[in-house]
Parts: sequence; structure tokens; C-alpha cells
Amino acid sequence: MTTEQFRQQTKFVTRRNGWKFLKRGDVLNGCVKCMGLKPGEKIERLGRIVVVDVRPEPLQCLIDWPIYGRMEAILEGFPEMYGHEFAAMFIKHMGGDLDTERTRIQFEYLED
Repeated sequence: MTTEQFRQQTKFVTRRNGWKFLKRGDVLNGCVKCMGLKPGEKIERLGRIVVVDVRPEPLQCLIDWPIYGRMEAILEGFPEMYGHEFAAMFIKHMGGDLDTERTRIQFEYLED
């Protein structure tokens, strides 16, 4: 959903179900589709990133603190959205509810 934002380097935060193993300083590869590949499909890498912050956080905080929610929607690559809109979109595509704890991952882009 955010491939273009990643390519344009306008996304600096992502949220994931799970991913509790991550820590600051981990280097990751952004990719178009990393899971659910069909036989013969290959991973399309977008670029390397380094994790600068990682913490558990429910989506409810994007609603409880509207200014924070707005800033987070921008960091997620959706400058046209508010926190409650981003939270609703996330739940629609990723499941769970507002109180489900997600892993918030903040990152910086690395030169290739």
C-alpha cells in the first residue's frame, strides 16, 4: 500500500502486527511484496533502511491524541489523512481493532 511513498522517501514510520524482535540499529530491506509470493515470483527490493525507533503502540493513541495522530499519518506517508482516518484504513487492511498493540517502526533511508 505504501510502495510509492517508500520510493519517494516520504514514509518514515510503519506499523506491523508482530515484529517484536526488531531493535534500534537493525537494517532492513523495503520490498514490494515480501510475503505470500507464488512459486517463481521474486522479491522486488526497494531499498535499505535502518530502524531508529521501535515500540509497541495501539492505534487508539492516534485518536486519543489528534495532533500526534495527524503527525503519524504524515510520517506514514499519508499527508492528506488524520490519525483516525489512518487508523480506520489500517484496521480495514490489516485487521484487529484500535486496542490491538502494533509495532511502530521509525526508520531512515540508507544510501545504496
